[in-house]
Amino acid sequence: MSTNDAPKPSEINLDNHPCFNKEACSTHGRIHLPVAPKCNIQCNYCNRDFDCVNESRPGVTSTILSPGQALAYLEKIMEKRDDIAVVGIAGPGDPFANAEATMETFRLVREAFPEIILCLSTNGLGLTEDYVKQLAELQVSHVTITMNGTDPEVAGKIYAWARDNTRIYRGTAAGELMIEKQLQAIRWIKQYGMIAKINSIIVPGVNDEHIPEIAKQVSGMGADIMNCIPLLPTKDTAFENLTEPDAKMRFALRLKCGDYVNQMTHCARCRADAIGKLSEPMSEDIHELIQSCSRLPINPKENRPYVAVATREGMLVNQHLGEAREFTIFGIDPEDEEEFIQIETRPAPAPGGRDNRWGALSDSLKDCRAILVNAAGTSPKTALTQAGIQVIEMAGIIDNGLSHIFHAQPLAPSLRREFKSCGAGVTCGGDGTGCG
Repeated sequence: MSTNDAPKPSEINLDNHPCFNKEACSTHGRIHLPVAPKCNIQCNYCNRDFDCVNESRPGVTSTILSPGQALAYLEKIMEKRDDIAVVGIAGPGDPFANAEATMETFRLVREAFPEIILCLSTNGLGLTEDYVKQLAELQVSHVTITMNGTDPEVAGKIYAWARDNTRIYRGTAAGELMIEKQLQAIRWIKQYGMIAKINSIIVPGVNDEHIPEIAKQVSGMGADIMNCIPLLPTKDTAFENLTEPDAKMRFALRLKCGDYVNQMTHCARCRADAIGKLSEPMSEDIHELIQSCSRLPINPKENRPYVAVATREGMLVNQHLGEAREFTIFGIDPEDEEEFIQIETRPAPAPGGRDNRWGALSDSLKDCRAILVNAAGTSPKTALTQAGIQVIEMAGIIDNGLSHIFHAQPLAPSLRREFKSCGAGVTCGGDGTGCG
């Protein structure tokens, strides 16, 4: 396919993207939809393990949304604000370590908002030509590739590991893999008519002297703009004790790189759930809104009026998924929307059968938006989630869990449970905890 035959963006006003046009910063905002939790690499500067509302850096998000929840959240934001010009996906992992969710989100957003700018940020490892073609067809106009070296030895110092399919690469091999994939991704992005931005993290003593070489190479490939981002030393990372590049280093690097490619100088180190104008902090009401949307049915457009509960006596959530022999079904009281009523009980599928068992359970609970259990293993959680049923692991009074699901009330940390493993350190005795 030649460049001339590539799909072109529609008549969307691309000048309204505040990251690519500094003049748009004061008038237009963006929203990042956090639908991509998994990552296929581990950078030595990245920690995605914690979140603070006041913390602004890549890899941070308040919650994870399904594509349907993300659309519901976006619709609510667009009702509240008239300055959002861009919808992006930037993690908190990598969009193409979560390709299905990423592409479905873009499809839903493009259908609902045909004139909005769509963009994404990726490390490039999982970006195939087929995905690039689909992005172009959806009129995703801006793609950012984070590229930290064009020399495998330099790049290899940035990554703890990179995973391509099932194979793990480390050191120079990881650097070589990433460079190969990233350069090919840039070629495809330009071939299919999209704007290409290159992000490079300035890591003093590692790649700071090498970054102009990145600029030189990507310039020859048609990259439109480059963003030299200073390292933000982050706790519990390999680079936590390095020094953040000072203004002099940043200015000198941007000046050298500017000989080859236009430079972005107003980066705000956006969160994976960033909202509003650049550098605008996430407000408490937006934080509460995105949290409430994460508790919607996985596909909010479906009619799922009920919640299933693993309970022995109808008062407490006190059974593991695999040990429950029946589930109690609850719904909202039609005479009082603040109260809940028991609808019925439904038998659980017989033990055994592994994946077939969880498929049968998903079918039995297809009108339920969630299930409350003490614990559930990976296999049943995956099957239920794929069927659109949230799995909430908790202990305590059922009404607290129902208020969390139906009324978006916070679930106290003391009530939350998380099933980590089955029989850790010992031979599994098959105790029915639901590990599948």
